[in-house]
Amino acid sequence: MTAELVRGQNHPVSQSRVEIRVSAGTPVLALASLADEQGRFSGDGILAHPGARSQPGVRSPGELAERHTFAVDLDEVAADVHRLGVLLVLPPGGPVRFGAVPASYVAVADPDGAELAGYTLTGLDAETAVVALELYRRQGAWKVRAVGQGYAEGLGALLTDGGLPAPHAAELAAAALRTAARTAEADITLATMPTLVGDLRAPQTPAQAPAPAPEPPDPVVGHPYAGTSGPAPGGDTPASPPTISYAHPRRRRTSTEPPEPAPRAAAPQEPGQAPRPVAGDASGWSMEERLYNQVWGMFEDLARTVAAYRSAVEFADSRMDRELDEALSDPRHRLGGSGNAARDTARARREELVAQAQAVLDRDLTQLIAESEVVEPALPAAYARWDNPVWHGHRTPEESPLALRLGDLHLPERPDLRIPMLTRVPLERGLWIDNGRTGSEAAMTMDTDRLRRAAMDMAVALAVRLLAVHPADRFSVHVIDAAGAGSASLEPLVRAGVLAAPPAAGATGVTQTLARLTRRVDLVQMALRAGAPEDLPPDVDTADQLLIVHDFPHGFDDRAVTQLRYLADEGAAVGVHLLMIADRDEASAYGPLLDPLWRSLMRLSPVPDNHLADPWVHHAWTFEPDLPPQGSRVLDQALDRVVEARRTTRP
Repeated sequence: MTAELVRGQNHPVSQSRVEIRVSAGTPVLALASLADEQGRFSGDGILAHPGARSQPGVRSPGELAERHTFAVDLDEVAADVHRLGVLLVLPPGGPVRFGAVPASYVAVADPDGAELAGYTLTGLDAETAVVALELYRRQGAWKVRAVGQGYAEGLGALLTDGGLPAPHAAELAAAALRTAARTAEADITLATMPTLVGDLRAPQTPAQAPAPAPEPPDPVVGHPYAGTSGPAPGGDTPASPPTISYAHPRRRRTSTEPPEPAPRAAAPQEPGQAPRPVAGDASGWSMEERLYNQVWGMFEDLARTVAAYRSAVEFADSRMDRELDEALSDPRHRLGGSGNAARDTARARREELVAQAQAVLDRDLTQLIAESEVVEPALPAAYARWDNPVWHGHRTPEESPLALRLGDLHLPERPDLRIPMLTRVPLERGLWIDNGRTGSEAAMTMDTDRLRRAAMDMAVALAVRLLAVHPADRFSVHVIDAAGAGSASLEPLVRAGVLAAPPAAGATGVTQTLARLTRRVDLVQMALRAGAPEDLPPDVDTADQLLIVHDFPHGFDDRAVTQLRYLADEGAAVGVHLLMIADRDEASAYGPLLDPLWRSLMRLSPVPDNHLADPWVHHAWTFEPDLPPQGSRVLDQALDRVVEARRTTRP
């Protein structure tokens, strides 16, 4: 029985040798792309096209045609290839967009000809190139996923979005099209190529892609601030929730040694079952990076499987509505008794489709829950919940972490399946804990004082985590609490003596703290531009800095606001990070002047709230902050270890 997929849905591929069949309503060029685990292209041999039809494990068609067949042997696919995509491209001289031709159909079939899964590419419009579907590895097994991601700018834009430099993408796209054109005896010259390849000098964005693909790896090399690159994409917009980019940061290899091999997934208990999940089975140069990538993969899988379920339910509802309309529009059904039968039939079909979608969703969620149960206990302290036993044996590390856990994310289809929300360290974007009640149903139900205390407690927990997971001399925390309203929450930090200075109070304290950090940003920037970071004045603290600002804009004048905006814009690139606890409405007197500040910060909520969106299908995810269990001393114990580590490292 063929599994009819909708966009985003996946299906297991149980055989290593399969065929991929394409049936298009017009002659198209069909290619196969080979990418890594993050969907990135690199090096040569990334494309099976008419000029290079065979790549390890896949042989592509060689001409423009309405029907194509790919021969795939998954056992022969290179070990570093994790995604094998099927690309369809309209040639010059033919239809100008996929929306003007009948919908294409792509299927995966076994060697005997029986189809395993099929996907009809609906909903396309201005696209001239599209990723129809992909075969991808997941925990040692292969699956097929319906993608349907189109690019109006053509094949060049598709390749550029996959990580190829624009000139290389243009050259490869032009070569594939020229070869196909010669095979079809078409007269295509380089002058016609920009129509299909797109203007590669302009930013390339996919017509239907919900977000850019993850960036290729890039290390933090040389000076400790060399790896930062400014604010991440996203932010509040009036029309939609903010989109937070969870793309893997740029990270290149920093050693000549090969990466640590990821553990292989355990064999299934019984034939036909999915392999048992293993913690750290993603790619990476260390266990920490593999776990980071695995969490990111779990987040993507949950987003896409829920999107497929919702799409299937929406399709079932629309189909039932259409069938009911047809039944009611027929006078014979209205006058006779057949109308009730037609309605019952339509509803039964709808329930059958929804049941099928629910079964697929339950299967995928069961696998993700099993993976979460082995991954969560294996997380290092920087990624772990405060109730994880890893904190009992935690010691101050010798190296800074790759990322930091801010809280958990979940969707209403399975609220108990929590995905860690990780953000890169050093923070490339400031954080804003919103202690206001506007725009949040959860916040509206809380007393104002309790909400503000919860926001400050959340900020302190984040500060303690940052101190605990960094080397003893590599992180400093400053606090501005102009009115002293956060003193109760700040008490553990003050008592432990881990702050760079006592919390700044009043307008004078605000001015002095901002002046000190602004000077540091200026001096480090000048030193880096001069190529002499070692020539900083001896009183400049080169450790990463976190500035906690409570109850902004209390105690701030216009000059202080300007300095705060400067730190938000320029500080992250040189190791000065901002954590604000504020109610945006209280700063409304500044009008649109502060809009860029709010947009530059990642907004978090101290209570569960669905204000974040993923970069693939833009679900509204519920965020829950990670706080220590009630009555736990885990924060005090973590601070005690920070104090001890600082004492032993000082000369």
